[in-house]
Amino acid sequence: MQRLLPPFLFLICVVMMVLLSTDYPIIRFLQYPWTLIGILDLIGGLGITLVAGIQFMRAKTNLKTFNKPDQFVTSGLFKFSRNPMYLGFAIATIGVAIYLGALSPFFICILFIVIADRWYITYEERVMADTFGQDYMDYKAKVRRWI
Repeated sequence: MQRLLPPFLFLICVVMMVLLSTDYPIIRFLQYPWTLIGILDLIGGLGITLVAGIQFMRAKTNLKTFNKPDQFVTSGLFKFSRNPMYLGFAIATIGVAIYLGALSPFFICILFIVIADRWYITYEERVMADTFGQDYMDYKAKVRRWI
C-alpha cells in the first residue's frame, strides 16, 4: 500500500467523484453558474498543496510520504497546519464536489480526508517523532494537524 502516494489518491478520488456524480448523483443541489464556486476551491486547494511542496523542495527535504524526512519544516504554511499539503488536497476535493453539484461526490471527499488522516498522517507523525524527537513533539503541541 505504500505505493499509493497522496497525489495519486487525490486523482483516484476525483475520478470516483466524477463517476458518482454522473451515474449516482443522489441529489443535485447546485446548478450552473453556482457550481463554478468549486473551481475556486479546487484552485485554492491545489495552490496550498503546491506552495507547501515548494517549501519542502526549498528545504531540500523528501516529498514522498513513505520515505524518511531529511529536514524539519515549520515555517510558511507549516506554521498554521502540520499538513498543509493534505489540507490543500482536501479543499481541492471539496471544490470538485461543489463543481459537480451533487451530493454523492462529498462521500469521496470524506473518504479522502479519513484516509489522509488515519493512514498517511498517522504514519508520517510516527516517523517525524522518531526522526526529530522532542522538537517535533513541541511543534505538534503548538500547531494543529489540519487547521
